[in-house]
Amino acid sequence: MKIISRNVNGIRAVLQKGFLDFVKQENPDILCLQEVKAFEHQLPTEIRFAMQDYDYIWHRSERPGYAGTAIFYKKSLPILAKHSAFEKPGCFNDDGRVTAVEWSDFLLLNIYFPNGGDRADGTEMLSYKLDFYKQYQEFVQQKVKEGKKVITTGDFNICHRPIDIARPKENENSIWFLPIERAEMDAMEASWLIDVFRLQNPELGEKYTWRSYRAGARPRNVGWRLDYFRVSENMRAQLGTMMHYDQVMGSDHCPIVLFIQYE
Repeated sequence: MKIISRNVNGIRAVLQKGFLDFVKQENPDILCLQEVKAFEHQLPTEIRFAMQDYDYIWHRSERPGYAGTAIFYKKSLPILAKHSAFEKPGCFNDDGRVTAVEWSDFLLLNIYFPNGGDRADGTEMLSYKLDFYKQYQEFVQQKVKEGKKVITTGDFNICHRPIDIARPKENENSIWFLPIERAEMDAMEASWLIDVFRLQNPELGEKYTWRSYRAGARPRNVGWRLDYFRVSENMRAQLGTMMHYDQVMGSDHCPIVLFIQYE
């Protein structure tokens, strides 16, 4: 099974930048999208037509043009359930940050984690981000206790270690690389939520998933690794290769892909 995750930074914008050609070429079984920045009724007709072999779940933000997530999955893959929220009502659901689909073999969470910086209106977001991470970890731990295998993918909006960022020293006090944020990644690993890329590439540096549009960051490979596949320990035996498609254009994030054995 082939799972692709991509922060598209606007589904309507990326459509003009080769998105459907990419999907046709890669032919994923499951496609997870973050920052779709559109209500479901705004999903372009071209996508609905080109992806007729897929069902989907869409979780919009209450604010127009902001956040939102979606999962497209092939109709040939029968599902048990799909969700668009954590189970605690009212927790973090207004921004459309979570979509989830459950198959007989695993639960897939597609998440656009909070950025952590201040909103345009001055609202402080770091506490919100840390609370979101706590809720996420409690949710996953409960699912694992119930015997579920869990895959989480998406834009985590945190670089875990210095190897994951081009300029760690200069960004010690920057959102996405603060010690208090990185501690959340430590907590995940202590709970046996495996970073698949680092499992397979423990010493590989200069592999990033986000590069700013500014100052020629992409050609100079000045980037951050913000996008992950994390899986519960009981999923380890089914892991195949994970890769970054860092030459694919269209967004400030590159797609990431994971192959798994699907029973």
